[in-house]
Amino acid sequence: MSLTVSQVARLAGVSVRALHHYDEIGLLRPSGRSEAGYRLYEQRDLQQLQQVLFFKELGFALEEITRIMGDPAFDLRAALRMQRQLLTERATRVHALIGAVDAALESLEKGTVMTKEEMFEVFGDFDPSKYEDEVRERWGNTEAYKESARRTSKYAKKDWERIKAEGEQISRDLAAQLAAGKAPTDPRVMELAEQHRGYISRWFYPCSPEMHRGLGELYVNDSRFTENIDKERPGLAQFMRDAFRANSERAGG
Repeated sequence: MSLTVSQVARLAGVSVRALHHYDEIGLLRPSGRSEAGYRLYEQRDLQQLQQVLFFKELGFALEEITRIMGDPAFDLRAALRMQRQLLTERATRVHALIGAVDAALESLEKGTVMTKEEMFEVFGDFDPSKYEDEVRERWGNTEAYKESARRTSKYAKKDWERIKAEGEQISRDLAAQLAAGKAPTDPRVMELAEQHRGYISRWFYPCSPEMHRGLGELYVNDSRFTENIDKERPGLAQFMRDAFRANSERAGG
């Protein structure tokens, strides 16, 4: 059944003037006209309007939307998939912002211990804040993430300096074992792997041997972590992964 411009405006939550403008620029031309010359919209027109509104919500300019939808190769299914991906990314950013606002509110209520700049300056070139959105998306609902967020929210600058120093020492010790040609299954190497697991458990979240093994896999599967770890010594990330795995197997994990 055909709909008039006022009916479509109410249905879609847009103004009649906007629909007139879309018609004038060739973005959305109604399929029919009444005997009196009024615009009439069919089902396919509504589908096209839905696409226009999706693109607008994503920040596309009308000229760009006109070009995209006017392309003979325009694929509605592909467009919807692309729009879903973009909206998912936006949702992730919004959730991250909500988390940041919540943290700011909590900081105000408890009294700010340190600024974000102070918190992360001790990490040098490796800035964990760059991965906050991804971490929250992948692990935000896990107990480990929640526990880590709870603990780290209370740390002062001196705590982060201690965390950095302790972590760097373990990395240096493991790098020394790698340089000495020791195998990941060497008792001393596995002892250092266990120290690293204890370091994670003490400062961030309870880290089981199985979780620690997974962390090692992340070190080699994510090039950002590999590059940062291998600054200490080339191949260290893989060596740590293998050591964590050996230690996990020793513990039955």
